[in-house]
Amino acid sequence: MNEPINFHFKVDGSNFISAGEASVNVKKLLRQVGIAPDIIKRVSIAMYEGEINMVIHANGGTADVNVYPDKIQIILEDVGPGIPDIDQAMQEGFSTAQDNVRSLGFGAGMGLPNMKKYTDMMKIESEVGKGTKVTMEVNIP
Repeated sequence: MNEPINFHFKVDGSNFISAGEASVNVKKLLRQVGIAPDIIKRVSIAMYEGEINMVIHANGGTADVNVYPDKIQIILEDVGPGIPDIDQAMQEGFSTAQDNVRSLGFGAGMGLPNMKKYTDMMKIESEVGKGTKVTMEVNIP
């Protein structure tokens, strides 16, 4: 693989039923190009958590996955409300999810911590009132 392989997805923020479709599709596509199962698992978990966050907090967004010979890069972008305090948002259990979201089993405050846990690099850029961009990488040994 000389040139990176790129996948682009729109994350529908209108309902929770379609949440996770991009990560499921990426899992299938990564299998097809021969990525190891443990790497696929890490990418899928991180991406799923990001998708759910975009649905809960930002009415959707976009997900781009770039597959390089040595890593898989995931870029999630939205035009939601932004994250006022990234350090606080990274604390396990911290959540700003509404009660109706929590009643569906989401919003436990583990999304961002899990995204960091399952990736080798995670960078969050966010501006209140403008949106958030999360860049993650999973190394391919």
